[in-house]
Amino acid sequence: MHRNSRAENRYYTVTMTVTNIVSSIDAQIARLVEARHLLTGTVTSTGNKAATKKSASKKTTRKRVMSAEAREKIAAAQRKRWAAQKKAKK
Repeated sequence: MHRNSRAENRYYTVTMTVTNIVSSIDAQIARLVEARHLLTGTVTSTGNKAATKKSASKKTTRKRVMSAEAREKIAAAQRKRWAAQKKAKK
């Protein structure tokens, strides 16, 4: 019976040590995640929003729609630039 209790003690010591190591790693990860959120200005793990000018003033943006006429004007201007570049190479 004495041997069994020593083996059990060793098992609990190893288990507690592993548990302590895992807990320590989890705590370090939590601190790193918090630091990352503070640096990037995103929502933290506690739900608080880091105060940044960018995040405070940003509104939802809608997709910009360009008319076919505007796309054609842009394409024509680009073709003109390409032609000028091609001509300059010769």
